[in-house]
Amino acid sequence: MAPVWRAIGGAVLGAIIGSFLATLVVRWPTDKSVVAGRSRCDGCNRALRPHELIPLFSYLIHRGRCARCGARIDPVHFLAELVAAGIGAASFLFLSGVAAITAALLGWALLVLAALDLRHFWLPDRITLPLVFAGLGFSFLPGGAAPLDAAIAATAGFALLFLLNTLYRMLRGRDGLGLGDAKLFAAAGAWLGWQLLPFVLLLSSAAALIAIAIRALRSGAPSVTEKFPFGAFLAVSIWVVWVAEDSLRHYIG
Repeated sequence: MAPVWRAIGGAVLGAIIGSFLATLVVRWPTDKSVVAGRSRCDGCNRALRPHELIPLFSYLIHRGRCARCGARIDPVHFLAELVAAGIGAASFLFLSGVAAITAALLGWALLVLAALDLRHFWLPDRITLPLVFAGLGFSFLPGGAAPLDAAIAATAGFALLFLLNTLYRMLRGRDGLGLGDAKLFAAAGAWLGWQLLPFVLLLSSAAALIAIAIRALRSGAPSVTEKFPFGAFLAVSIWVVWVAEDSLRHYIG
């Protein structure tokens, strides 16, 4: 199959999966069931009809509002569907076979983590820890990091951010990073190996600094005690480095 058709198929699948992921992001933190019950408008509590559940198009057609009461629909639904579609398209455009499937699944899991951290400053263990073990398991398959490298990198990734936070807490009397960030960086090590961990840290730190600078220009510098969703930048960086892994390994020799 031509890459363009694989990409289109990946985008369609991603948009469908993104619809579920958005529901997960919205409902999970409030302890609502993710799978039980029909999707409803938050404004009038009306059950949405099938044609109102078409990923991406329903939101655009109704301009982000309920067709009945006009209440605003949380844009996370559209954004999650759009980004998940992009992940699916990119995975199947630039990769093929097991590598493409793995990239898409990893990207969708990281999308949930990024969204949860952006909205709730929360990186749940029920996603980060399985990601660590999945990465360690993948290291035994062709295309993964060597098992020993993956184990060392996962341990080093967790230890690095844990120690940085410990040092920050000693100096400032408060946490600078959460344990969720350390566990997510451990997952990065498990999936990518120790050689690519610096790229993840460099990319995520640079992106976070740019975001902080843009925020400062728009609304003033944030308070030193204000929470910051660094895990979201880690999640994006892990996926970018994973997709660009072959090029990066060629670069480092």
